[in-house]
Parts: sequence; structure tokens; C-alpha cells
Amino acid sequence: MATKPIKVDPFTLEIIKESLIAIGDEMFIATQRTSMSTIIYEVLDYASGLTDAHGNLIVQGNGVTGFLGTLTYAVRSVIDKFGADLHPGDIVITNDPYSGGGTHLSDVTLVMPIFHKGRLVAFAANKAHWTEVGGMAPGSWTTDSTDVWQEGIQFPCIKLYIKGEVVPGLIDLIRANVRTPDMSIGDMNAQAASLRLAELRYIELCERYGVETVLHGVESLLDYGEELTRQALKRIPRGVYEAVDYVDDDGIDPGPFEMRVKVTVTDDEFICDFTGTHAQVAGPINSGRTGLESAVRVLFKALTDPQIPANEGCFRPLRVICPDGTMATASRPAPTSTYWEVMEFGADLVWKALAPYVPERLTMGHFLSVCGTVISGKHPDTGELFILVEPQVGGWGAAVGRDGENAMFCIGDGETYVIPVEVCETRYGVMVDQFALNNADGGAGRYRGGRGVFRDYRITADEAIVTGTFGRHKFLPWGMKNGQQGSRNYMEMFHADGSSKVFGKVARYKLKRGEVARMATGTGGGYGDPMARPVEEVERDVRNEYISADQAEREYGVLIDPRTGRGERRRSVLNARSSFAPTTSGAREAAYEPRGSGSIRQSDKVDAILSIIRGETSASAVALRFGVERATVDGWISQFIQAGEGAISPTSGGANEVSELRAMLRQLSEEVSTLRRSIKP
Repeated sequence: MATKPIKVDPFTLEIIKESLIAIGDEMFIATQRTSMSTIIYEVLDYASGLTDAHGNLIVQGNGVTGFLGTLTYAVRSVIDKFGADLHPGDIVITNDPYSGGGTHLSDVTLVMPIFHKGRLVAFAANKAHWTEVGGMAPGSWTTDSTDVWQEGIQFPCIKLYIKGEVVPGLIDLIRANVRTPDMSIGDMNAQAASLRLAELRYIELCERYGVETVLHGVESLLDYGEELTRQALKRIPRGVYEAVDYVDDDGIDPGPFEMRVKVTVTDDEFICDFTGTHAQVAGPINSGRTGLESAVRVLFKALTDPQIPANEGCFRPLRVICPDGTMATASRPAPTSTYWEVMEFGADLVWKALAPYVPERLTMGHFLSVCGTVISGKHPDTGELFILVEPQVGGWGAAVGRDGENAMFCIGDGETYVIPVEVCETRYGVMVDQFALNNADGGAGRYRGGRGVFRDYRITADEAIVTGTFGRHKFLPWGMKNGQQGSRNYMEMFHADGSSKVFGKVARYKLKRGEVARMATGTGGGYGDPMARPVEEVERDVRNEYISADQAEREYGVLIDPRTGRGERRRSVLNARSSFAPTTSGAREAAYEPRGSGSIRQSDKVDAILSIIRGETSASAVALRFGVERATVDGWISQFIQAGEGAISPTSGGANEVSELRAMLRQLSEEVSTLRRSIKP
């Protein structure tokens, strides 16, 4: 006999929908308030939510956007392994990077089945970054691991609680294998408490409205997410869009490593094909398939309807394709400590491919990397081990009609926070000497990229070690429509003897008391020609110290009077830039494809040449990035200088200005010649 369809009035459905969202939010807050690690209760490096009995995401309370989708795969791995062998009170623990919703070993997921009168009706899940899971380095993740066994303890989807009782042997195993057992076990208990809270609230909901009504409400919520997403998908132009970019290195081999995507938008599907991405690598930047899927989900959500709560229905039109064994779909035992360096590119490539066609929805490229930082040593007051683990904020790209955001977290970190200075200085053996905007060259445009930051840690312990991974150290955030590229991320270590060293990635670098570790994050990409930025906006930028007077002149052609702060655009600079620019038509600019100089945008050439002249990069690096010969890049530089000389001929301005600009060009020419002599091909 057929089951009679459930009929629920729209008011009740709305109450159930909002109640489910409230459960996700309450789980999230409970984890924050009861955890023991700053990476959780200050940074919010975790996610929690509910799925239905089949593992379909119902709601997710996000701190880390990059976990969007990981809970789904974690629950499904539990279903696949245990099937009917799940009981009320069971809690399963997993951190497998290659399946089961895993990312790296530090991100530990707890999953709990929810039963109502013996019937499995849902799952609660919580994924959080543990400060310590053991391994070769304090803080567990590092930049020089070469297999997963060096990265910490593995939980291969096993029961932590059986019918409400903890497995004591497993707790003993954790305690014996991590450097800060009280902290790790405390965070585990906070996660478990949030799951029990979700179980309580979900059962209360079933008791109040009836289990069939609640389950019908869940299906309606998923269908609602799908419907709104498909409506939004119709606003994206149909077509095929491609992008290519390069991951700097993997911490072991120098790289770069190519990653590519082909995005196909049809009437009812959004397909992202990463075929052609580099094979998994020796160093720990590899991501599992879950990481790639989650990264694409984040961008898909931003492109469609970011306002509606995330659930599995929102992602029914999405399909992600990538062969096994790439650095974005790595297989055991590939190291995955710093998986975000590849995972974030999954989102950024889709972003880059679509940005020219939906500029009202997407900004230019941002600093992208989590810029993960670990500082560890013995606390100067207590002598106990301290481990500071945190991400850094940086600059976001400009958008149509507005400048980029300053000092925000990357797309994968989402709604997270830095550890407050006061907490850093109290809990860890450091002093924060500086936390300020970094106004490095880069990101100029009609709308400029947002600024990254400097965060300087002075060591107060006798000795400390620093580990960090700052991607986009070599391949910079992209701009568009003649907007400049952003600036790079880097770490710089300052020693007592006055020397310093700069790194993109570093593992367990030793510093002594009084020495400084500087974390520098980059500026986002610019949008539009810098020469089109109104003088009054450039004046304001100088006044607010977003740019210097020197940058105003070099990047925007605006000479700032140091006495009045008023600016005047130097026409000869604008003419010099214009004479080198190509004649454009009304057609949209083609997406960047680094395959031969004929397909490279002229604006990208200009930005690359200026970066070489300023000493920010080398001609060899530019040649590698664009896939051309070194001699081709030398030719671009010569053409640029000749165009500038032509623009300041005696007929183009007053004698004094012409003389001054000729001197500037001669100086730039000498700098280029020096670079050519000093930098080996």
C-alpha cells in the first residue's frame, strides 16, 4: 500500500527550517565556548552541522568556509563502514585525508547518528582543527613532510564512543601520541558535547512536530536550496571558461606546479573539470578529493546565491571532475599537511575563469594562501611547551565599483579571526611588535586591491621554532582590465646580528630571544587602468597611508605636494602608458592562457615588466610564468622603454619635465641592464 503523502502548511515548514538552522548555530557556539585551543575558540577553525540519514547536508554552521562539503563526505564514510552497526550514543572519529571528508590529519571530525524511537533520522557532525595530533613537528602540520605518517596520528573512521561510553584505550592512545594531550582531548570533548546537544534538539523537534513532518521539512529545505540555486545559475552566461595558474612549490621540490580548470555552464549544470592538473607531489601541499570538492562548492555558492543557508540541495547542479592521483586528488600516502595551498587554487581557478564574465559577482585575485603560521617553544614564565597556530589576514582584490578589502581572511578560511594580540602575548612566548597594513607595490587600478598586513612576533622565550607556508609568494594575485597584479606573501626572519632571511615556506626555523619573525601578506589585484583613478581618490589614499606619495607618482601618475597633500596628474606618464597599450575593441578581454606570447594580455605584460623593473621578480620567472622564452621577455622590456621615450619627445611637454622623465627612463634602462646581467636565465 502506497504511503500517503505528508501535507504540511508553509508556516510549519518555515518554523522547522529555521529550527534546523538554529541547531547548527547552537552546535557551533557550544564548540567555541567549551574548547581549549585558541585555534578553535578564537580563530574558529572548525565547522559543525546536520545531515539527513543518507549523509545529505541539511545545515552547516561555518567558521571555515573551506569545510563546506566535508561533513557530507565524513558522514557518508561512516554509513559505508558501519551501515546498520550504529546505535544511539555512538560517536565515530575520523581524519583520513584521502576519504571520509578528511583534509589533513589536524582536522578531526566527530560524527554521531541521531535516532528517534529506534529509527535513524539524521547525523550530527563536527570538524575541528586540533592544535596537536603528534607527528614530526610541534603543531603537527609542517612544510617538509614527505608522507602521511610524519604528520600525526590517524583515525581511520573508528568508534570513539560506543552506546554513550567512551573507548578508554583510544583516549590513552591519543594522550600518548600528542604533545598537548589535555588540549587535544579537551577539544575532542567540546566536539562531542556539541553533537549531544544537536541530538537533544533534533529529538525535541521530532517530538514537537512529529518525525514525519520534520523529515518532510528536511526534504523541503533541500529542494528549496536547489530551486534558488538553479534560478541563480540562469544568470551565469552559458559557455566554456578556462583558467591556468601555478602553485609556487611544495616545500620539497622547487616547482612550479600547474593547475588548470575548464568550467562548463549549461542550462542545468555547472561542471568544473580539473583534468591536466599536476600529479601529486613529494611535499605536503597535496589535497584529497574532499578538499577540491569543498573549494569548488565555496565558489559555486558565491556565484549563485550566497545568502541562502548551505545545504546539499544547493549543490545538486554542481559536478566536479578530476582524475585520481593529482595534487588536488591525492592518494595515500601522499603528505597533506598544507593541503590548502592546492585546495585554495581549486576555488581561485574557477574564480579566475568566470571573473571576466560576471565581474559584478567576483573580485579580482586575492592573497589566497591561508598563510599558516606555527611558533613553538618553552614559555618564559612557566617553562611549559607553547604552540601558537594561526592563519593570517591579507588583501582581497578590487571589484567593479569598489576597492578591495583590507586585512581579510582568504576564501578558504572565511568567517575566522586572528588570535588577539593580548592572548598571543599571554599564552605564548612572543610579543607582537607590529600589526599593521602592508602597503607594498602592487594592486594599482581604477579600483585598487586591498592591503595585506605585517604581523611581527618578537620571541620572548630563550628559543623558538617557526614554521610557515605563504603561497602566492612567486605567482601573484591577478588583476583585470589593466589593473595591476597584487603583491606577494612572505615571511622574513630578523636576527640579532642585523641579518634577515625571506621565505615562502619554512619548517622549524630557529630564532633566539629578541629575534623577530615577520609575517607579510600581499595586496589583492587591481581592476581597471590606474591612470583612470581620480586624483582626489589618490590623494585620499596617500592621506590614509594606503599608498605612499612615491607610489602615487609611480603607479597612478599623480604628483603629491608634500605641503598641501594635493595632487596633480602628470600627463606625460599617462601618455607613456597609453602609447604602449593596444588598440581595443568592444569585445570582452580574453581569459589569460599562458601558452605563447600571442595569447597573453597586453596589460599582463605591462604589469610583469613593471615588476621586473622594480626588482619584485625576474625576467626568468616571468618567462616561466607565461610559457615564453627569456628573450621574448627582454623584447617586451625594450619595447616598453622605447614607447616611453617616444611619449616624452620634445613635443610632448615642457623642457624641464621632458628632461626629468628622460633621466628617469635612462635610470630604468640601467636597472634593466643590471638585472639582465645579474639574473641567470
